[in-house]
Amino acid sequence: MEELERLPIPLLEWYHENARVLPWRSDPTPYHVLVSEIMLQQTRVTAVLDYYRRFLEALPTAACLAAVEEDRLLKLWQGLGYYNRARNLQKAARQVVEDYGGDFPRTYEGLLKLSGVGEYTAGAIASIAFGEPVPAVDGNVLRVVARLTGDAGDITRPETRRRMGAALRAVIPLRAPGDFNQAMMDLGATVCLPNGAPLCGKCPAGDFCRARREGRTGELPVKPPKKARRVEERVVFLLFHQGKAALRRRGEKGLLAGLWEYPNEPAPAEGALAAWGVRPRTLEEAGVGKHIFTHIEWRLRALAVEAEGAELPSGWVWAGREDLLGSYAVPNAFQSFQAAVEARVR
Repeated sequence: MEELERLPIPLLEWYHENARVLPWRSDPTPYHVLVSEIMLQQTRVTAVLDYYRRFLEALPTAACLAAVEEDRLLKLWQGLGYYNRARNLQKAARQVVEDYGGDFPRTYEGLLKLSGVGEYTAGAIASIAFGEPVPAVDGNVLRVVARLTGDAGDITRPETRRRMGAALRAVIPLRAPGDFNQAMMDLGATVCLPNGAPLCGKCPAGDFCRARREGRTGELPVKPPKKARRVEERVVFLLFHQGKAALRRRGEKGLLAGLWEYPNEPAPAEGALAAWGVRPRTLEEAGVGKHIFTHIEWRLRALAVEAEGAELPSGWVWAGREDLLGSYAVPNAFQSFQAAVEARVR
């Protein structure tokens, strides 16, 4: 891939002038890189910045993360979504503490043994924290490579990703692998934008990009169309008693596993209150909402219920304002009804 061979020098020059100022870059320890990369999976950089700061203030080392209680961990993660990322992050920290004496594995192959660490994250840590010349290939990087080289392979297929990874490994600068990988990330995030709208005039590879030369930036990269999401209609019960709201914990498997939620059932949810043993003193509509997961869309209708008594099913809790703020991680799926809850809890 001739175009890739020409890339490193202009890319690094561009990066040194245009690199995004990000907190994990100022002190790129393996723990900082790991936390940032896991947070950044399927999440925008701007959304991660405050979470990263608060997370490190609470859990400044891998040992702290390994020891924290899961409810506290999930509360710190609340709002980032994809909560299994946090659980795998803790599993990796425990491996570092228990299996490696608190020191991260210093090689790409060793890092791959950590829970939740795939090829991209291992490449990022190995190159940025330890200077190992291995690529870190994510969606942004695949898009850059596909356009730069005119590669029409399906980037969701393993063989395409392996081919592009091997091509990057052949050109990655031995003395600046971390900068090269971060430059590729920044180029894809800020210049070689998705959906056929790259800023080619600002690209350090614009003069030798095949997709630009051939007018194919809108066609590349190639990937299959997304499958339609399944739609679920659900009724959310905002149950209140003496200034507290009822929460229940979801099961340990499946969507939002192990998180606290406002009780909800598939619509029309008739008989749910009776099945739970809740006697309503008042019941009123409390709004509608929608939440989109990767493969499922929830369409939500909320009912605010003032319960006559404090009886709840086993394992449920009554939570006041401080509990909701500090103890229980309630997923963003219920964000549409947060104002209705805050108006009634104390």
